[in-house]
Formats: sequence, structure tokens, C-alpha cells
Amino acid sequence: MKLNTAIAATILTLASSAAFAFHCPADMKLIDEALAKDPKITAEQLAEVKKQRAEGEVLHKAGKHQESVDSLAKAMKILNIK
Repeated sequence: MKLNTAIAATILTLASSAAFAFHCPADMKLIDEALAKDPKITAEQLAEVKKQRAEGEVLHKAGKHQESVDSLAKAMKILNIK
């Protein structure tokens, strides 16, 4: 029984990691599209969005998908992307 639980936990972990892996590029695309529309935000907010966007991409490429999603979410919040 313990083995089945361990296997199920492993499968769920891998599945959730894969979901986050595909989530990152979609979030980056939304951020890029919002930036292309010249959002009405301050220079400081724009700098923060660009920083979080870049950090999210680096984390994604490093396989740190949850951290990438978190970083991209900060940029999306500033841009009011839901």
C-alpha cells in the first residue's frame, strides 16, 4: 500500500511540474502582449515588470517552473492581467 501511495505521489508531482512548464510561456506571451500595447504604468512599474518577466524566463529555462510562475504573476499583477 505504501508503494502505491509513493507512486501516486510521484505521478502527481510530475504532472503538476509539467503543467507549470507549459504555463510559463503562456504567461510570458500575455506579458509581452500587454507591454506591446504601451500600458499606462509608471517607469518604476515598467522596470519591475521587465525585471520579473526576465527573471521568470530564466527560471523557466532552469526548470524552476513554480518560481517562474510566481515571478511572472508579479509582473501580471502590475499589468492587471487576470
